[in-house]
Amino acid sequence: MSGEVPSRSTWLRRALSGPRPEAAPALVARACGLVGLLDIAAGVFPRFRNSRMHAIAEVLPGAFGPFAAALSLSAGVLLLLLAHGLRRRKRRAWRAAVVLLPAGAIAQFTYRHSLVGVLISLALLAPLLRHRDEFKALPDPRSRWYALANFVLMGAGSIFLGLVIVSVHSAHIVGDPSLSDRLEHVLFGLFGFEGPVDYTGNTDWTVGFSLGALGLLTAITTIYLAFRPEHPAAHLTEDDEARLRALLERHGGRDSLGHFALRRDKAVVFSPSGKAAVTYRVVHGVMLASGDPIGDVEAWPGAIERFMDEAKAHSWTPAVMGCSETGAEVWTRETGLDALELGDEAVVDVADFSLAGRAMRNVRQMVKRIERAGYETRVRRVRDLGEGELDRIRRASEDWRGTDTERGFSMALGRIGDASDGDCLIATAHKADDEPGPYGDLKAVLHFVPWGPDGASLDLMRRDRSADPGMNELLIVAALQAAPRFGIEHVSLNFAMFRSALARGEKIGAGPVLRAWRGLLVFLSRWFQIESLYKFNAKFRPRWEPRFVVYASSRDLPRLGLAAMQAEGFVNLALPRVLRRRSAGPRPCAHRMAEHKEMQTV
Repeated sequence: MSGEVPSRSTWLRRALSGPRPEAAPALVARACGLVGLLDIAAGVFPRFRNSRMHAIAEVLPGAFGPFAAALSLSAGVLLLLLAHGLRRRKRRAWRAAVVLLPAGAIAQFTYRHSLVGVLISLALLAPLLRHRDEFKALPDPRSRWYALANFVLMGAGSIFLGLVIVSVHSAHIVGDPSLSDRLEHVLFGLFGFEGPVDYTGNTDWTVGFSLGALGLLTAITTIYLAFRPEHPAAHLTEDDEARLRALLERHGGRDSLGHFALRRDKAVVFSPSGKAAVTYRVVHGVMLASGDPIGDVEAWPGAIERFMDEAKAHSWTPAVMGCSETGAEVWTRETGLDALELGDEAVVDVADFSLAGRAMRNVRQMVKRIERAGYETRVRRVRDLGEGELDRIRRASEDWRGTDTERGFSMALGRIGDASDGDCLIATAHKADDEPGPYGDLKAVLHFVPWGPDGASLDLMRRDRSADPGMNELLIVAALQAAPRFGIEHVSLNFAMFRSALARGEKIGAGPVLRAWRGLLVFLSRWFQIESLYKFNAKFRPRWEPRFVVYASSRDLPRLGLAAMQAEGFVNLALPRVLRRRSAGPRPCAHRMAEHKEMQTV
């Protein structure tokens, strides 16, 4: 691998080559956004329309004719909506702006005979036409939920702006209407009806048309999103899955996360030779790949190039979650992206694992105590379980889940007991009770996916809440002890975020910055269990393998973090589990990091 630091070389190339290609779309987007804000201000605030600023604002696109306030407000909202698409180089946003700006120029000249208004419209139109080749991004994958989200957000924004419009004309209001009366007037006005608030002069007419324009915009955008052609969610086709399995059969031992590429809610791009692939999911414009590319390392650059081409075609922000050090080097070398260490993966070498010794005393004592309480363990391949038992395990896994929504993306398979996953391992804990529960004597479940021919990677951990503490430790020890019987030499456990910072920060002599960083991580562990997950993994004396996040720019990290949390299931807009329809089919499995609240500390 190249020894140079990709981020520095990329910075130097960018500095020598001048402005970045996306600079022009960004400037045009900012200009449209600024014009949109001024148009909204001109439509909402009467004092603004009568101020010196209006000498500029009144000649902007939209501020023309006898319906100046309503049209200015409509144009401002539309330009703000278009600004986001233009910043992402969306072709449809470019087309809409190219239509809107000349229409505004014609209207300015027709109704106001304003040459200044025409010039401003053309000044914005000129860079759009000049840089038209840069606005080629295709539409994003979408669903009908976008229509509902648009209705809620646009509706809330319209109500807020409506209250402002109703209230800023206080000098012309008849009487002293209450807040509820003003809100009622806004709601009636959005639907085109008269409300309880009266005004003197032409103000009533101006407010009515402004509210009607807001309501019409909300309706039009919602209807458009609801009835436009819907792009299906990302999924693997049968052919894609077959090709990925063939690559994993030959190269699956390279990455412990390789088998998770078979999640069926991911999309995939293959290298031109078909010898490598990258799986991904798009979350709010972020194209998230997980783990290393699948397949021959020599073919990784081809798959990565296809991935980047797809990101560019849609103007998605490329990112990689949880790749290995080798993967990070290839990604940064081939793309010029940057890499940041995200945490460490706990890997246990089966030959070196033993419960003997002082370091393993706590785990040993816990396992012995649980065994004396009457628990027994079984470790089997999925193919060796009957359908009845698999169905019971699926239902138990669903009911024992600690969150309302399924979690998982980079380190979760998303299913359990599928006929195509016969090589997966299931470790179960059992205890006969006087009054058997709905799942018989089943008390806990661990699921492992293959890691090449001689490895296994932990997928999920679930346990009955009424079972004794320590179920996870019991089953991990059972799986490690049974591993030689299945030809397994190494087992990947959980991923510990920021593990090195936690470990170094608690040592004597750690500096103030490191101690402060560790203190922040400990504080965040109240919600994300960062520290407890690290300590749980450390019980089994693993070796730590660093994992990295690859990203395009530091300013993208907050957006990337939010997208990753949504992909993993920590942030979601799904309905609560009690409101969702229960089905009889297999349940998707949760992220192997999602059960950290169940982990017991000694």
